[in-house]
Amino acid sequence: MNENLVQIHEFISQPWSWWMGGVVIGLTLYLLLKFNKDFGLSANLRTMCAADGAGKYADFFEYDWGKQGWNLMVALGAMFGGYVAANYFGGDGMAHVSQAAVDTLNEIAGQNLLTTENVPIVPGQDVIHETIPDFWNLYSWKSIFTLRGLIVIIGGGFLVGFGARYAGGCTSGHAISGIANMQLPSLVAVIGFFTGGLIMTWFILPYILRITI
Repeated sequence: MNENLVQIHEFISQPWSWWMGGVVIGLTLYLLLKFNKDFGLSANLRTMCAADGAGKYADFFEYDWGKQGWNLMVALGAMFGGYVAANYFGGDGMAHVSQAAVDTLNEIAGQNLLTTENVPIVPGQDVIHETIPDFWNLYSWKSIFTLRGLIVIIGGGFLVGFGARYAGGCTSGHAISGIANMQLPSLVAVIGFFTGGLIMTWFILPYILRITI
């Protein structure tokens, strides 16, 4: 019995090809469409606010939120599933990024901190260096009180939340459910996601990462 469990654990923990993510998402979407459900994680914020009585203060939250309870379970499943995968099926914990990505990060940092063999999946949880370099320790409570942390964590979080609500859905709602339902607004939103992401990655983020305060 134990040997079978070990084999199953090793099988799940092995490196999987990138396209497996597409297969699993596709199967999930098929099930949602079969049961006439629209997938979107950002919609859960409205559901939680409505469940807490926000409908008394804004008509936006005045709706039958109980019908969206299944979506809350999806969000909880994603949260706990991610925790289990990271802590019990995480493999070596390395990101396995390309040499070009490593060279770019080292150039921004101004020193050779990283190689293709030592980039952890979660920045800030550095198990490679004796002390975590300030450049790499971006996602932490301490970092929130720096200018760079305020921009990336607080500012970025606000823009993501505002953008998801203003666009009527997040990346999962538009890029997965919306496009699968052949909705033109979702296609426009996804084009905006990718365009904004490319602009941020290549023209804005390198300058933010160079901020030392």
